[in-house]
Amino acid sequence: MRKDFLSRLLRFLVWAAAIITMSLLILLVGYILINGIPHLKASLFDLNYTSDNVSMLPSIINTVLMTIISLLIAAPIGICSAIYLVEYAKRGNKLVEVVRITAETLSGIPSIVYGLFGAIFFVTVLGWGLSLLSGAFTMAIMILPLIMRTTEEALKSVPDSYREGSFGLGAGRLRTIFRVVLPSAVPGILSGVILAIGRVVGETAALMFTAGTVAKLPKSILSSTRTLSVHMYTLANEGLHVDEAYATAVVLLVIVILINGLSSLVAKRLGKGE
Repeated sequence: MRKDFLSRLLRFLVWAAAIITMSLLILLVGYILINGIPHLKASLFDLNYTSDNVSMLPSIINTVLMTIISLLIAAPIGICSAIYLVEYAKRGNKLVEVVRITAETLSGIPSIVYGLFGAIFFVTVLGWGLSLLSGAFTMAIMILPLIMRTTEEALKSVPDSYREGSFGLGAGRLRTIFRVVLPSAVPGILSGVILAIGRVVGETAALMFTAGTVAKLPKSILSSTRTLSVHMYTLANEGLHVDEAYATAVVLLVIVILINGLSSLVAKRLGKGE
């Protein structure tokens, strides 16, 4: 009877946690949609930002540019680092443990600390100023541990029999990695990249210190920019365009949902392709 009671209690707690989580999600999304959709209008998607239309289109484009540049910097480094840790480094190597501990430490650092570091190093020391490049390098440092750890776990999930079979057929280590291991680990790697994209899209504090708040299309990578999340924060903080801030939140929510949906679709396609 005691085991039966504990089983029922555990089941109740699990269901209660699931219901609370879903309720909070529905409440949050519903609140944003109810307050934001009525204020969506064509002027919010003008190419040029003014104090009258407070267009978000330049910020959307800046967000895309920021995401692409950040991934171009962080993804190759993170994926190659994970390949070295899993495929080349010897087991028990102290360097591997140091790298993993460092990555975990970097993952737990608040974003505002990254912003202060970027403001000191990229903006001031390197002289890049508040710019797209400074923001992209700061975001690349932020998402690097995430990409590296998820890629490492994805590579570890590939059975050793795949590698042994490839070696048995005479393939070298490099060919085995790129022809056998990486294709099998692509869904996991893609998940890490999508999570990194979500962090870049939703980041505010670090980019305010490094990329700035200029709501215009950048003329170069050294021009100051404003991403969509910073745009939303700025409108809400000023208090003059709160309704437009809710409308921006709707667009940001839709973008995040589309990214997650697209990543799930691609992961399923790749899984079926295997």
